[in-house]
Amino acid sequence: MSIDLVKVLIVDDHRLVRSGIGMLLEQDPDFEVVGESGDGKTAVALYESLNPDIVLLDISMPEMSGFEVAAEIRKKHEDAKIVMLTMHESEEYFFRALSSGASGYVVKGADKNELLFALKSVHSGGVYLDPALTRSMVSDYLRNKTTAAYDGLTTREAEVLRLIADGLTNRQIADQLVISITTVQTHRAHIMDKLDLHNQGELMKYAIRKGMLPSV
Repeated sequence: MSIDLVKVLIVDDHRLVRSGIGMLLEQDPDFEVVGESGDGKTAVALYESLNPDIVLLDISMPEMSGFEVAAEIRKKHEDAKIVMLTMHESEEYFFRALSSGASGYVVKGADKNELLFALKSVHSGGVYLDPALTRSMVSDYLRNKTTAAYDGLTTREAEVLRLIADGLTNRQIADQLVISITTVQTHRAHIMDKLDLHNQGELMKYAIRKGMLPSV
């Protein structure tokens, strides 16, 4: 019986980095590298022709930045799964990555197992955020925590938002709360409307600001 491999497009302007990541992924039985690019413009074209399951994307590149590449891909393919792999450990880059449509953020200093776990988590419909960076932001929040409510969200909406922040899919949230997927989608729509959020990145940013991500 054949096993469907996770098809990955690697985008980084350093050839050695692309080569190293490619070798790492090819050693894992779950992945197949279907293409690579050293610039953003080519990456967008390759996505259209290769239809990868995941794009592993650097931020600082010629032609187009990783943010621009992610936004361009997500504009045409709302379900595209993108993991940012970057040297930047700043909160600003972190939130820009989420706002551009990335579902994963991994710092290049991470070990290989963390990268593989991030790819598998995003491929399965979850979200992966660099643990050290997330821990730092949650700690900052806890030091300045207030007792303010979640800006008009109902108790159930806040519960759904917390589960979204944990990286659960609509199906997983529905199963955990014993409600239908349609109800989860309705709650999600109400959350986005009440908080004036427009995409997954903005939603995750709000959740982090409210200290809704677990400390890892």
